Amino acid sequence: MRKALRWLLALTVLIGTLGTAGAATAAEPAATGTTDIKERLLAIPGMSLVEEKPYTGYRFFVLNYTQPVDHRRPAKGTFQQRITVLHKDTARPTVFYTGGYSVSTTPRRAEPTQIVDGNQVSMEYRFFTPSRPEPADWSKLDIWQAASDQHRIFTALKKIYGENWLSTGGSKGGMTATYYERFYPQDMDGVVAYVAPNDVVNKEDSAYDRFFRTVGTKECRDRLNGVQREALVRRAPLEKKYAAYAAENGYTFDTIGSLDRAYEAVVLDYVWGFWQYSTVADCQDIPADAKNATDDEIWNSVDTISGFSFYTDQGLEPYTPYYYQAGTQLGAPTIHFP
Repeated sequence: MRKALRWLLALTVLIGTLGTAGAATAAEPAATGTTDIKERLLAIPGMSLVEEKPYTGYRFFVLNYTQPVDHRRPAKGTFQQRITVLHKDTARPTVFYTGGYSVSTTPRRAEPTQIVDGNQVSMEYRFFTPSRPEPADWSKLDIWQAASDQHRIFTALKKIYGENWLSTGGSKGGMTATYYERFYPQDMDGVVAYVAPNDVVNKEDSAYDRFFRTVGTKECRDRLNGVQREALVRRAPLEKKYAAYAAENGYTFDTIGSLDRAYEAVVLDYVWGFWQYSTVADCQDIPADAKNATDDEIWNSVDTISGFSFYTDQGLEPYTPYYYQAGTQLGAPTIHFP
């Protein structure tokens, strides 16, 4: 992760600048002869329109942008990377957002975009479909290549959106914003990174354990632990229900290995999933007396929070790029639940 050499970074910045200088110049009103934002965006070489969607007070574009598979060897092939542009005014600041996964094609303003009342450029992380080369050379999925994707997009759009830029994202998106700043510190005027964990040292995940020991209230933690334990105690009857659910929906378990392993993974995600997306106020929806709850009550609570579909082949497939990066570069949290 720390093997990038200063001369190599300088070289790649130069390559990226040379590769997009013409695109940025071409997008200026004087060159295109138009002030229409769609025409200016589409004047950028490599930019194509997927669709424009209505959004009150803005114009919203779903676009494809041609990127090199390998920024160190741009002649070795390209792929189409999906981005969106939520346009308000070229005189307003621009927020560069990525969640680190697929990009949403439904217009939504991130918190910094709302605060600065500006434009928003959102990027789909490379190798998440449909932004995946064909065939996919997975060795080209790393944080430097992704940061270089952002750098080329920024360089291409900066001549249109000339005011200040902020990068932002949450979780893997927060990590992405941080890595972008690391490799291209001159691009952004500021970074708002939400929940940007560093899990590279997998043997040192004690911060997660400290969090789960004290988060919320004891009553809430006891409710969650009770449901999680009961789901494991009732493994046999609930796995029968899981098998019927999988058969009904055509779900398979080749990736994780078996329905049994998928069941255990879903149950072990239960406490994590709750605190990732819920608050103490939501504890009222957790069965208070898990031992005396019905099988359906235990099932429904776990399914609502963890999702029994997630560890199926069909649920895991969209996240293949994340699991690849977790295994090769980013690391992942290991929680020592008793």
